[in-house]
Amino acid sequence: MGLIILIVTVILFSPFLLRWVVYWSIKHSIYSIEEVPTRQIAIVFGAGLNRSGRPTTVLRDRVEVASQLYNKGKVTKLLFSGDNRWDDYNEPLAMQTFAISLGVPKEAIVLDYAGRRTYDTCYRAKFIFGVDNAILVTQSFHLSRALYTCQQLGIQAVGVASDIHPYRKLSKLYWNLRETMATLNAIADLRIIHPKPVLGNPEPIFPKEIQ
Repeated sequence: MGLIILIVTVILFSPFLLRWVVYWSIKHSIYSIEEVPTRQIAIVFGAGLNRSGRPTTVLRDRVEVASQLYNKGKVTKLLFSGDNRWDDYNEPLAMQTFAISLGVPKEAIVLDYAGRRTYDTCYRAKFIFGVDNAILVTQSFHLSRALYTCQQLGIQAVGVASDIHPYRKLSKLYWNLRETMATLNAIADLRIIHPKPVLGNPEPIFPKEIQ
């Protein structure tokens, strides 16, 4: 009976342990806006739209921090990656509209319409948009998984947390539980499954000069 209890306990707590291990493996890559090293581009992950089609509070905070990075000269481009599987649901365009309202010029923005998951966003950033180094912008509860995923896919990524608003406790609990299971799934994708997201022709943001 004791062995069974031990096995069940390990199974139940292993996702939390794996998330902790992922965090400790990348925590040195997390900076403040002021201290983050300069990169060519910031990658901003989608986080949903409300019924009016505008970014949720979580997503607005991500775009706002990315806009601050641009305005402070930390990056020269912003890659907004989100879901656009339906005609009436366009995360990247909503992110762009909000960023422009914050003073970011349209020509500094690149849209990725197939960033349906964190893995997809990182994969496409590397293999479609040719991103080799970047600042990742997302909330602290998501940042460790995003950094781990992008780094494992070959992007020299650092991160800035976009925790502007004091999210409701229930929402934070939901996101943290969700992230725990999502981290387990990310490890499986990177180590075992190796899924291919929606791809297409390469669209390098910074084309390499012809030698």
